[in-house]
Amino acid sequence: MKVILFGASGMVGQGALRELLADPEVSSVLAIGRSPTGRRDAKLKELIQEDVADLQMLEQELRSYDACLFCLGVSAVGMSEPEYKRVTYDLTLRVAQTLERLNPRMTFVYVSGGGTDPTERGGVMWARVKGATENALLAMPFARAYMLRPGFIRPLHGVVSKTGWYRALYALAGPAYPLLKRLFPGQVTTTEELGQAMLHLVKRGFSERVLENRDIAALAAGPALHT
Repeated sequence: MKVILFGASGMVGQGALRELLADPEVSSVLAIGRSPTGRRDAKLKELIQEDVADLQMLEQELRSYDACLFCLGVSAVGMSEPEYKRVTYDLTLRVAQTLERLNPRMTFVYVSGGGTDPTERGGVMWARVKGATENALLAMPFARAYMLRPGFIRPLHGVVSKTGWYRALYALAGPAYPLLKRLFPGQVTTTEELGQAMLHLVKRGFSERVLENRDIAALAAGPALHT
């Protein structure tokens, strides 16, 4: 199985990359992003460029991939809605449209967020934009497309966020994670669980196309995908 990974240097992408490289059924990972991952592995190929949606030089190669995990994202803090829409909705759709044109049999997995607004009319800007992105992706004729809505994500195995105030938040909340997991099981997860859930979707699919945090945890707690 060959997988494309967008955003592999970010926190969610780091967790996904770890699971992909550890899985014997994954033969090749193409990581596309603006920053190198720092990882070295025989299965890993990286494309580093400012415009990650410019896939023209790879079009022939991309036809052979089985799935795309889209983990690229930014915080909406300090951004206007048009700015956030450009780097969330517009960028994601450019990538998805190219991949669908080249290989509609591909599985597309998009990491969205808990609280996303599928009506696109709510009062929270980022939730409206994420909702519009989800809706556009679900309307595309991919063989399988899944929207993941994680809540609070705890980084594990050396995974770190690139955002300073996120790192501070995770450092403070980390010791309380077991308690948070018991009190709010439907709202917290880890980078490991999220990566395992994405692998499950690529390999086995799922009955629902929009997965909330409880679905992510359930998939990750299912039969082991690799040892």
